[in-house]
Amino acid sequence: MLGYGWRRQRAVGMATLQRSRADCVHLRESPATPSRGLPFVLLPGFAMSRRSPVLSLAGISVVLFATTAFTTPARPVRSTPPARVAVAPVVAKAPAARKALVEEAVNIDWRVLAGLDYTNGKSTDTLKKLEGKLVRIPGFVVPLDDFQEEGAEFLLVPYYGACVHTPPPPPNQIVMVEMGGKKAVKLNLFDAVWMSGRLKIASVESPYGTVGYQLEGLKVEPYSSK
Repeated sequence: MLGYGWRRQRAVGMATLQRSRADCVHLRESPATPSRGLPFVLLPGFAMSRRSPVLSLAGISVVLFATTAFTTPARPVRSTPPARVAVAPVVAKAPAARKALVEEAVNIDWRVLAGLDYTNGKSTDTLKKLEGKLVRIPGFVVPLDDFQEEGAEFLLVPYYGACVHTPPPPPNQIVMVEMGGKKAVKLNLFDAVWMSGRLKIASVESPYGTVGYQLEGLKVEPYSSK
């Protein structure tokens, strides 16, 4: 009796083992098995058959573990900071107009200034073209005050000692200079200078008599033959 029961249990166990192997082959070869790129692992506790496709609790745990292990978490997207736009610094241009104007001044001598007829105010065509223009005139400085060493207003004459040691020259040989911005300059009686500025044909009175020209002075420099 015991021998029969033992042989029956052995036969049932062998049959169960064969069905389990068949189910494994079926699951491995079946195209309907959803792999989605994940490996299919059959471990103890995973039970499935064609008759009753039921997952045991242990099998579900294995599947969840395998899915989590082979799934790559999404990397956080780094936001790209906005590109910085380089702004060129604004450079202020120096007011070089005065220097440029002085460099473009026209050299004239006292013979050109003698073209003014101070008795009736008429002038030559050459002199008329210089009205309001920038000119450069050689001459000597005469202070409006005998003891003045610096000043923004003075006279310009064609030779040394005029108006001081000798009578003043005629009006068409005297220029009243007023420095731009009331800038004071040294008034040296003995040294010749180049006087640059804007010429105006207009009479004005001075301590030494009538003057035929006015000049808005821009620059005083020592005289040279250049």
